[in-house]
Amino acid sequence: MHKHKTTIVDLFCGCGGFSLGAELAGLHSLVAVDIDPTLQSAYRRNFPQSKTVQVDVADLDATSWRLFLGKQKVDGIIGGPPCQGFSRIGKRKKDDPRNDMIGHYFRQVDILRPKFFVMENVEGLLDEKNIHRLSEGIDRISAHYQVLPPFIVNAADFGAATKRRRVVVIGYTQDDVDPFGQDLFNKNPNTITATVNDAISDLPAPIPETKNKFDLGWTKYKKMRPDHILSDYAIRLRQPPPNGLGCPESIKMHAAGFVSGMFSTKHTLEVAARYAGTSQGKCDKISKSLRLAWEGQCPTLRAGTGSEKGAFQAVRPIHPEDGRVITVREAARMQGFPDWFVFHPTKWHSFRMIGNSVSPIVSYGLFSKILLQMSAARAA
Repeated sequence: MHKHKTTIVDLFCGCGGFSLGAELAGLHSLVAVDIDPTLQSAYRRNFPQSKTVQVDVADLDATSWRLFLGKQKVDGIIGGPPCQGFSRIGKRKKDDPRNDMIGHYFRQVDILRPKFFVMENVEGLLDEKNIHRLSEGIDRISAHYQVLPPFIVNAADFGAATKRRRVVVIGYTQDDVDPFGQDLFNKNPNTITATVNDAISDLPAPIPETKNKFDLGWTKYKKMRPDHILSDYAIRLRQPPPNGLGCPESIKMHAAGFVSGMFSTKHTLEVAARYAGTSQGKCDKISKSLRLAWEGQCPTLRAGTGSEKGAFQAVRPIHPEDGRVITVREAARMQGFPDWFVFHPTKWHSFRMIGNSVSPIVSYGLFSKILLQMSAARAA
């Protein structure tokens, strides 16, 4: 069913935010690669028609791709290499081996020679001490591609309910893609600024965690007040998945009026009272958690670290009305994931997935424009 679609491979795929926007725009992910089996578990659930491969991108070569793709030619490569070494917060190690993944991303571009590539990373990649890694990668493939200067995108400008700024690098072959520049992705003046209220006010209250290690935290959508009008944002994210996406459990439960990711986080009475007493838009003095404002936007959601780096949880925002941190589904909504998309039974892993992901709303916006340029080249 995908033989006429533009095809991609997703490197460092995580749970699949980048691929999701691409799929919704009309592309199809053939192969998704990640070294972390836990993060990739969500990809496997939500993209049943894509091949998931657990491997270090540094170990991939031409032989690997012949094994994964056979004789099929891939049209695009997408991916967000690990960014911890370039981040402007936390521990930034110049010798972090994950920093080398930028080079390995471009090595895969050089091997596969797709019609286009899109890479995403943190703003710190452009800092003077880091940008040489990006420049070296681009130099490797610049003879074959028109490469746009790196530019910053803000998820809010694409219509997400979060202010999440990221660097994007795009390259393409002019034989296959009608020429374009960075201005193709300028903010659309008709894009509506989505608020926290738009994103989560229709979601039900959290439920207690169960001892079932497979439970994804399903609960019924709440019954809306007669005067509550669903936002266009919420309506869009409540839609069922298109054909070919979503796992059977999710499709069935969502169709029956359930939403996942609704497990509560236990707080002491003292913490809950402190959170409840924090004004919207202000930070709790002890945890430094920001209390979201209904008419504001969510700050960048952080991933925390995996078990190999100490399993530190990132600070989570506080709900605008309740004395608690947000749920997995509330975080997913603000990042732009639809309600049929499932994460992990463990909240910590789910928040890591969301915090590491590209907003699907951003990736949809990018790939929709690139597809138009490819169509224009074919028509010329």
